[in-house]
Amino acid sequence: MQVLQAKFKEVFFSVLPITLIVILLHLTISPVPGAVLWRFLIGEMFVVIGLTLFLIGVDLAIHPLGDLTGTFLAKTNKLWTVLLGGIIVGFFICAAEPDLIVLANQIEQVTQKMMASTTLLMSVSLGLAVMLAIGFLRIFYNFPLYKLLLGIYGLIFLLSIPTNPAFLAMAFDASGSTTGVLAVPFILALSVGISKLKKDSKASEKDSFGLVAIASSGAIVAVLLLHLLSPKNELATPVFELASDNQAIWSHFAHLLFHSIKEGTISVLPLFLIFVVLQLISFRLKKREVYRMFIGFGYVHIGLIIFLLGVSGGLMDIGGLIGHQLASFDRKTWILAVGLILGVATILSEPAVYVLTDQIEEVTSGYIQKKAILASLAVGVGLAVFLSVLRVLVPQIQLWHYLLPGYLLALGLMFFTPKMFIGMAFDAGGVATGPMTATFILAFIQGAADKIESANLIIDGFGMIALVALMPIIMLELLGVLFKLKNKREGI
Repeated sequence: MQVLQAKFKEVFFSVLPITLIVILLHLTISPVPGAVLWRFLIGEMFVVIGLTLFLIGVDLAIHPLGDLTGTFLAKTNKLWTVLLGGIIVGFFICAAEPDLIVLANQIEQVTQKMMASTTLLMSVSLGLAVMLAIGFLRIFYNFPLYKLLLGIYGLIFLLSIPTNPAFLAMAFDASGSTTGVLAVPFILALSVGISKLKKDSKASEKDSFGLVAIASSGAIVAVLLLHLLSPKNELATPVFELASDNQAIWSHFAHLLFHSIKEGTISVLPLFLIFVVLQLISFRLKKREVYRMFIGFGYVHIGLIIFLLGVSGGLMDIGGLIGHQLASFDRKTWILAVGLILGVATILSEPAVYVLTDQIEEVTSGYIQKKAILASLAVGVGLAVFLSVLRVLVPQIQLWHYLLPGYLLALGLMFFTPKMFIGMAFDAGGVATGPMTATFILAFIQGAADKIESANLIIDGFGMIALVALMPIIMLELLGVLFKLKNKREGI
């Protein structure tokens, strides 16, 4: 019961700021139809309940599965077995990531199924799985993280040159969406297997930083290759459906229920089958432990279904509608200000951020305090959403105008920031792209892009998640540089 209360409290406070902002906007400058507001509030309730159950299930089943799988692979004492096993399990873990499922559905809807959600999910999952294997190799052979990241992002830069701007935005958004509540802990748990293959366990523990960043870069490479290798068909005229109060509240959710059940089942079933197979051939857990795992998978399954129902039934609708309304104002400062506030509120309410701040404070022995880390992340993510709105409003600004100098700066800072900060900084990109970013704020940006005549819904409606994932990297690397300078001045 204490675990349930703790998880519920964690999720509740992570969605509360968005709820309060929406209600405040409804009462002041952006009123929405009554049915839409009620669907949003019910959707938020579903999101809280769904994520609570999902996270409990992750603790009961997904974390242990990662640990057990890593141990099983390490026992083989064969690197190729570890790599192959990591690829297979990593693929299915990524395919079950809630944020990625939401993004894939939104891309399918906006492109009128020219980019099918299943195709995107499979491509991104394969890309992540392959890069995960490369990350394992890096740890095993002690290859420097900054050199590998330079190589990966150099490849991404080359692939980006001939890529359609719409696919560039989708690729970087997909990368930000892979590092969610499911993939990150599982990837870190799998890295235990590699640490057991190495004699120097302390070095391997240090090397685990950056593994998430390497894996998520596979999503970018996969989508760019998917575009370059596919027939060059023109994308259909984008469609964005604004929410209305035509549908009754509960029938709206009932209409979406089957699709949510289908998606949740397809996502979780492969992981469950992997556990069953490994239990029969290797794990041999006791009945009580197996029962606990089964209960955990049940929580993950039911929680994911309820979460997806809440997102599609309430959050996406009202996010798009508010973005559309604010974009219609003559004074564009309103939508820019709301975008900035949404970014700051989202990052400050994200539970994983506080885990990261504790980690950095511990690593720096208190020299960099929590307040400084929180402030820098809040400014960074708020600025990311602000710049995304600005890109929608100003047709001359393209996504690469942000991403190219941003990643050049991030890669350049690797040569000046302490090495321990590099992995933490690149991993931190996934911390910022939580459930609210991939749902409400994504819809908010798309609603604005649909209203502004000079904006393109496909090109300008995506890319926000990419910026939100980029800014924490830069901010934490800058903190690392400050930490290094402070140590020099104090002679530490």
